[in-house]
Amino acid sequence: MAQISDDCFAFGGELMPSDEALAVLDERLSPVVVAETVPLRQACGRILAEEVAAECFVPPHDNAAVDGYAVYFDDLNPQAETLLPVTARIAAGHPLDRPPRRGEALRIFTGAPVPGDGNTGPDTVLMQEDCREEDGKVAIPPGISRGANLRAKGEDMKPGDVVLKQGRRLRPQDIGLAASLGCAALPVYEPLSVAVFSSGDEICDPGEKLPPGGIPEGAIYDANRYGLFALLQGLGCAVTDLGILRDDEAAVTEALAKAAPDHGLILTSGGVSTGEEDHIRGAVESLGSLHFWRLSIKPGRPLAMGQVGTTPFIGLPGNPVAVMVTFLLFARPAILKLSGATDFRPRLFRVRAGFSQNKKAGRREWVRARLVQGPQGEPVAEKFPHQGSGILSSMVEADGLVELADDVSHVAEGDMVDFLSFREVLS
Repeated sequence: MAQISDDCFAFGGELMPSDEALAVLDERLSPVVVAETVPLRQACGRILAEEVAAECFVPPHDNAAVDGYAVYFDDLNPQAETLLPVTARIAAGHPLDRPPRRGEALRIFTGAPVPGDGNTGPDTVLMQEDCREEDGKVAIPPGISRGANLRAKGEDMKPGDVVLKQGRRLRPQDIGLAASLGCAALPVYEPLSVAVFSSGDEICDPGEKLPPGGIPEGAIYDANRYGLFALLQGLGCAVTDLGILRDDEAAVTEALAKAAPDHGLILTSGGVSTGEEDHIRGAVESLGSLHFWRLSIKPGRPLAMGQVGTTPFIGLPGNPVAVMVTFLLFARPAILKLSGATDFRPRLFRVRAGFSQNKKAGRREWVRARLVQGPQGEPVAEKFPHQGSGILSSMVEADGLVELADDVSHVAEGDMVDFLSFREVLS
């Protein structure tokens, strides 16, 4: 008597390991966007098209790190208090209008230039809180080190230093650094244009006018397409909403063929499994080629990557959790590479498992979990109780995903595991 399987991943031939699929993505994809120059205020979140090298010193001169007094270290008595006349005042933007002299103290404020060329001028700055000024003189206690509280010319950047590499996705701190070099604009790649479809006769758009009683029997609202909009916008993509593909092979083929010439990527959800009503995989194969479509992963086995003509294509699963997980782990790196990025693999962090679980060896799995503080202050991953691919609330409640490697068959509570924080990939 044949045994009925409760493993929906058990049939359909050999599955591709996730690392092999990522290698295929890396090998077959290359940037499809061109460069443009945008003002600095519009560059955050964009991907740098050319490296940025410093053309000046930052800071441009020796300057004071504190409010206080600039002195020559060799004028100080290392054993007792030193008394020096205060002969001038230097503020930021108002340098000393004469050469500095030995035997004097210069009242100076944070950011103000320390006079001299780094060798002939004062080389030490005393904090005002450590000194006492009376009758035009300052009393300096012993114990200060040479060079204290002085920021050297070029200690951050020097001419010729490559400070931002091509392919970097620009963050606020990168924008600030570029501004400190005097850059008013930056060369960046244009946004990747992405055509987005959902598929299925059962899908309804949120807000769609429905008959009395709500959603028609058997229908569901389209969570996938709207989640994908948000994910793509977070990556700076130019998104075209091409709606819902109904379960008709000719219509699916026509829609994909029409979208391909005007976009750098076609992204779909649903319709790439083995069912009689899953037409997207066949349409892609008829219009171009399919590089893989079934992976040894959970959630999200039916995941397709190929091309429609020459336009890259990614077909995500239909269940909403599987859509988001596979987007973050496979589609996101592909999109970043197509967009010109060079660093597109998310970082994983080691945490302690707050749960036990058996898993199938040879398959990579991702468990939705939230982080709590353990008894020793360490992060502990608590597994969300409901791990079904349709439980979208689990993604809302989770802080990230615990990754269970292909060769792992059991995780015990207290084991160290890899954790992908949503903060790493949802920005």
